[in-house]
Amino acid sequence: MDATAHTAPAPPPSEPAVVPARPRLLVVDDDEMNRDVLTQRLTAQNFDVASAANGHEGLERLRKETFDLVLLDMVMPVMEGYEVLQAMKADERLMHVPVIMISALDELDSVARCIEIGADDYLPKPFKPVLLQARIRSCLEKKQLRDQERSTFAALVESQKHLATELSEAAAYVRSLLPEPMEGLVTTDWRFITSTSLGGDSFGYYWLDDDHLAMYLLDVCGHGVGAALLSISAMNVLRSQALPSTDFKNPGAVLEGLNEAFQMEKQGNMYFTIWYGVFNKAKRKITYARGGHPPAILLTGDTRDTALAQELKSPGMVIGSMPGLPYRTATADLGAFAQMYLFSDGVYELSKPDGTMWDFDEFVKCLINPPANGESELDAILKTAQTVQGGTAFEDDFSMVKFNF
Repeated sequence: MDATAHTAPAPPPSEPAVVPARPRLLVVDDDEMNRDVLTQRLTAQNFDVASAANGHEGLERLRKETFDLVLLDMVMPVMEGYEVLQAMKADERLMHVPVIMISALDELDSVARCIEIGADDYLPKPFKPVLLQARIRSCLEKKQLRDQERSTFAALVESQKHLATELSEAAAYVRSLLPEPMEGLVTTDWRFITSTSLGGDSFGYYWLDDDHLAMYLLDVCGHGVGAALLSISAMNVLRSQALPSTDFKNPGAVLEGLNEAFQMEKQGNMYFTIWYGVFNKAKRKITYARGGHPPAILLTGDTRDTALAQELKSPGMVIGSMPGLPYRTATADLGAFAQMYLFSDGVYELSKPDGTMWDFDEFVKCLINPPANGESELDAILKTAQTVQGGTAFEDDFSMVKFNF
């Protein structure tokens, strides 16, 4: 059943960037006088300042220590400022440290090259104290904002990983509740593919006594955790026969009990559809009721070749829409050959690549005509559905159960 839209809550407002109380700076300059002047001025402005006499020494210090910003001279022996900047941008640990290039007025072309590969700003010689402090403060504030963004992104990634793990565990739990294929007088097979980590479909079958087999498939509106929880709740009620004063051999009474127990205003405005039936072994017939769900398809006759298709449908609203609704029980007799398919609407409500929809009659034709290559009927239907829509991923949950009586 198609998902309903939900609006995600808005994220909390970001905290303003906060520059560290005493940021740590590295001055890389081969001119001792320039280093001393910068160190004195910056220390007076409450910065923690370290220095290096050439590019190689500066790069070594950057790799061994932590700095909030680098003041990097353009022209130096051993290793020029441009080379140091290139090395920093190629190092994952250093690439986010802001760099202000120090240059003479005739070196602006080289400064432009540095800005292109990631330098944050530049300072011309000789230094003006007000401009020096303003450029440094601006770069540090930008760094803080980038650090916050990276921290927030890292936390988001970790949260998504944790959520994915939990959803995977929940999906495994839901699948563990589905019944094993049945052998014997009645054999079963099924395919269950959710469109998201957690879907809203579930199904089951179990013997009520030696003569009566209960069978159902339900589809909760939407997907995700809420739909899965409602689906599991309804499944557990059916499995444990926990509806008071309800005869579980009477499909109409079962749906009436479910409708009273799962009114949508008490279930987060979610509802579900269901087909519920009971196979009577002694009388070889099926009684059933339907609550807004697609009809089951019964193929029955003397042999598989002569079997005809019947739609097992009866009137009934979706479960939870309003209290006091009646659900009528209908009956179908089984011939010597009898095969029945239960499914959700996600099996046949498929969009074709040309924008048209695969209709119900085309789907039923696939059920009537068995695969010629000995492939199982369910695998053949699954492959056909994927071919029809032009891909393996489904927009809605694909749930289908086959019964051989």
